[in-house]
Amino acid sequence: MAFLRSVVTTKTTAIAATVAIPAAFALSSVSPSPSTSHSSASFQRVFKNLGFGSLSCSSNPIRGLEKSGLVKSFASPSSAAVEMDQKPATQNGAVLPELLTEFMVDMKCEGCVNSVKNKLQTVDGVKNVDVDLANQVVRVLGTSPVKILTEALEQTGRKARLIGQGVPDEFLVSAAVAEFKGPAIFGVVRLAQVNMELARIEANFSGLPPGKHGWSINEFGDLTRGAASTGKVFNPTKDEKEPLGDLGTLEVDEKGEAFFSSVKEKLRVGDLIGRSIVVYGTEDKSDEGIAAAVVARSAGVGENYKKLCTCDGTTIWEATNADFVTSKV
Repeated sequence: MAFLRSVVTTKTTAIAATVAIPAAFALSSVSPSPSTSHSSASFQRVFKNLGFGSLSCSSNPIRGLEKSGLVKSFASPSSAAVEMDQKPATQNGAVLPELLTEFMVDMKCEGCVNSVKNKLQTVDGVKNVDVDLANQVVRVLGTSPVKILTEALEQTGRKARLIGQGVPDEFLVSAAVAEFKGPAIFGVVRLAQVNMELARIEANFSGLPPGKHGWSINEFGDLTRGAASTGKVFNPTKDEKEPLGDLGTLEVDEKGEAFFSSVKEKLRVGDLIGRSIVVYGTEDKSDEGIAAAVVARSAGVGENYKKLCTCDGTTIWEATNADFVTSKV
C-alpha cells in the first residue's frame, strides 16, 4: 500500500504536541465494574513496563509531560526499546500530538524483534519503539499515522494488527473508530482523545469519486436510509457558522483514494460514540451523503491483548483481510 499524499483541507486548529497535557477522559460516571478494573490494571501494567510511571495532570504542561515520560525514553528491562530524536510531525499545517499505538505483530525470535525495530526507526514521526516478544506486541510512541506504521510493519514480511491507541495516562483515554465497509466505498476513521479539549483524527478512504467532498460527524448513528437518516451535523455548541462536527473537505485523487491526519479542538471522543461520520458527494454538503459509518468505541492502549475471538474461535492471524478494513485502503 502506497502512502497517499492527498491534500485535505479542514477547519482544524494547529497545536504544538509539546504543550498537549495528557488528561483523563471519562466516558460515564458509573461505578467501576470488574471488567473495568481489569482494563485499568492492564493499562497500569503496560506503562510501568514501558517506564512511564504514574502520570497525573499538571497545571504546567511541560512539567506534566516530563512527569508522564513523554519526553523520556522507554525503560523496560524485559523488552527491547529504542528512542529516536524526531522533530514534531505536521499535517496540513498542524503539529500532530504524540500518541502511543499498539500492534500485535507475528514475531517468533530476536531476529524478528530487530527487523521490526530497524524498520520502524526509518519512519518519520516515530519517537520510541518498544517490542514485547513474549506477547507479540509492538508499542510505538510518536506522531506517525496508523496507516504508515502498518505499512512499515508489513514490509518486514510479518502480519500486523492494530490493537490499541491513546495517550499514556493513569486514566482510560477515549478512542473510537468508524469503518466504511463498502460495497463501493471503503474506509477507516480513527479518533483518539489527546486531552480534554483536543482530539486527533486519522482517516483513509478508497472508492470515492475523484474531486472534493465535504465530510462531517452527524447527530445520529441511524443508517436505515444510509447517510440520509443520520441527521444534521453534530453541533452541541449551536455554532451556525462552524459546527463542531464539520470536518471540512476531503480531496480525493484520480484513483478514488484520500488520506487525512490532523487534530480538532474542543472535540470529545466520548460524545461521539453512537453517532456517525458521513462523506458527501459535494463539497458544500448539499446532497444527502454518499457513505456513512457509525462511530464505535475502540480499544485504548493496554486494553486488548487477546489473540483469540471467543465468538468463533478465530485467531488474530487466521482472520482474513476482509475482516480488516485497513487492508482495503
